[in-house]
Amino acid sequence: MIRHLLALLLLPCLALAQIAQPGPTLGAVRARDLLICGTSTGAAGFSMPDSRGEYRGIDNDLCRALTAAVLGDPAKVRWVPLTTNARLTALQSGQIDVLARTVTWTHVRDTANGLNFTAISFYDGQGFMLRRSANITRATDLVGATICVVAGSTNELNLADWARINNIQYLPVVFEQNDEARRSYLAGRCDAYSTDASQLAGLRASFPNPAEHVILDDIISKEPHSPVVRHGDDQWFDIVRWTIFALLTAEELGITQANVESFLTSPNPEIRRLLGNAGDHGPMMGLDRRWAYNAIRAVGNYGEIFERNLGAGSPIGLPRGLNGLWNRGGLMYAPPIR
Repeated sequence: MIRHLLALLLLPCLALAQIAQPGPTLGAVRARDLLICGTSTGAAGFSMPDSRGEYRGIDNDLCRALTAAVLGDPAKVRWVPLTTNARLTALQSGQIDVLARTVTWTHVRDTANGLNFTAISFYDGQGFMLRRSANITRATDLVGATICVVAGSTNELNLADWARINNIQYLPVVFEQNDEARRSYLAGRCDAYSTDASQLAGLRASFPNPAEHVILDDIISKEPHSPVVRHGDDQWFDIVRWTIFALLTAEELGITQANVESFLTSPNPEIRRLLGNAGDHGPMMGLDRRWAYNAIRAVGNYGEIFERNLGAGSPIGLPRGLNGLWNRGGLMYAPPIR
């Protein structure tokens, strides 16, 4: 009788030690030995091809981290550049495995479109950029202005709501892609450009004379960005979500791309679980025990990704702000890996 009771008590522990079988998305990624990541057609700091055609940005680094966690090699990723209107359909149809492309988490997208938002990777808000010579310091002074905006985005809807609430008449000039809006704004077709404030900073940094343009302090929306997956594959949802959490946890613990090797011998239980020296956290998701170690080694922790692409050392020069860790004045917070 006692032997049977002990066996029952041990069953949960034994179950945890087993490697989870790959679900549909993990199985497909492994079968082709390649992760297909939906990305932007061009958003400085988030996703933009460099002079060699290699995609660089915070969204691209998150996909590289995911690829390393799943396949052990961050180079085994294929980029699919997608317009704002095409991005959600591409994910729904199975054209891509994950969408990491400045996508705002909204109720409709999360519930009615057959999609799951995994974890917030960047907190943003919609703002306005205009020429300094216009001598405008408040968004409510843009009465009668022509404003560039991208079609099919939350920015287009937010702008309309903001104008209605503040009883402001304006003329929207709507484009399919960010690059079209950028060129039209520079050509003087629009008095102002409205999109996420971080993207405005990236656009301004790319202009021939950035000092001629000003980004207003007014923020008219909440824009939480998150990588997105399809409904119906909880394992893949967990993998994407916990890869982001692992990068945040690494920053909390002081683990970087350069020093991650030295932490493999750490006696700290939290570090041991993160790097695969204790527990079966990788196998629970169908991954190798070194899944988080592989992700960190590939791209660094979240803070390194931010600073490299958006921070003070980048051409964009954004402060961490809300994207700082929870214990350093920001909102970034990862549940414990235990």
